[in-house]
Amino acid sequence: MLLQTVRPNIVQAIRAYRVEDLMQAAQEAGQHFLYANLSEAQSKQDVLDGIAQAFLFPAHFGKNLDALHDCMTDLVHKAGSQPGFVVVLEQLPDNVRFDREAREQLLDVFRDTADYWADRKVPFRCFYSFQ
Repeated sequence: MLLQTVRPNIVQAIRAYRVEDLMQAAQEAGQHFLYANLSEAQSKQDVLDGIAQAFLFPAHFGKNLDALHDCMTDLVHKAGSQPGFVVVLEQLPDNVRFDREAREQLLDVFRDTADYWADRKVPFRCFYSFQ
């Protein structure tokens, strides 16, 4: 099984993994699969909008990094026990409007989310790629 080769509660580049394989592995493990294709995004706001749409965040989503963290942690945690997560952020922008610092801030939210779920013994794996 693919997920057995990837330690839980990690944020890493997608590299050799295929989205289809990750989706199937999540299904086989009974975990949530969250996928956002961000190839059209150019700015931080575009990225947050794309994630919010793809992950079906509530209409009141604040469209900032704190709100992203809250939606990925507290909001989901309050919904009941969770089996685990496989998250794919495909084609994150790499331009002046979404530079290295902005990407690292976004990935830090997902790293904090991985830590949050690790404390609750819930596997959370996040994979990302750049445009």
